[in-house]
Amino acid sequence: MYVAKHTMVYRDKVPDGKAVVFYTDINTGGKGYEEFVRKAGEESHALYLRGRVSSMKWDGDIVRVQGVDTLSGEVVTLDADMVVLATAIRPEQATVSLAQKLSISYDQHGFLNEAHPKLRPVETETAGVFLAGSCQAPRDIPDSVAMASAAASKVLGLFSRELLEREPLVARVDRVACTGCFQCECVCPCGAIERKERRDARGRLIRMVAEANPGVCQGCGICQAACPCKCIDLDGFTDEQIYAAVNAL
Repeated sequence: MYVAKHTMVYRDKVPDGKAVVFYTDINTGGKGYEEFVRKAGEESHALYLRGRVSSMKWDGDIVRVQGVDTLSGEVVTLDADMVVLATAIRPEQATVSLAQKLSISYDQHGFLNEAHPKLRPVETETAGVFLAGSCQAPRDIPDSVAMASAAASKVLGLFSRELLEREPLVARVDRVACTGCFQCECVCPCGAIERKERRDARGRLIRMVAEANPGVCQGCGICQAACPCKCIDLDGFTDEQIYAAVNAL
């Protein structure tokens, strides 16, 4: 889409110029986007060639561009005054460290992950943290505005209440059985596991144990599955409750 915009801007600035666009596939996934690309080709008289550029070399003051038109199977050589590369977008380098501090998951490219792509598109697994714009994926202006409005409505929904609600199904740690291995802390995606001191009746420190912060815990149950000593239960899904449900069935 921004290549089509560059084509139209070039035609406006250089009326006598000729724009040539090499492409492999065109995906215009938005309202009016297909018409915009057609307008760039028809009104701006841009030549769209399906194929990739194989080489670019300086020849004096011009750039000799060589590529292949895959539709006709012919080799194309152009003498260009200016070459514009359609580069990809990538997130800021500090995004990964910020996501780790906020306990937000991210993909292999460094973009932040939403809680659910359809049901919770602007929310994260960390309560109270919302996404908007290109931090989640490459976005254009209409999508960024829509996400910003959705995130703002979520924030207003939180502030409009006198009391904040939390997930009722949260993890509980048996402090007596906990050995302090803190594997639950390593796997918790919400950062809800905290280290607490366990002391005896005389106030002497026995060991450090894990404890789930109910205000942060989202009840995913990953810590319960990762605990080697089975000292973590999930409210509503304890062993006794599961056994009772099985026996009732």
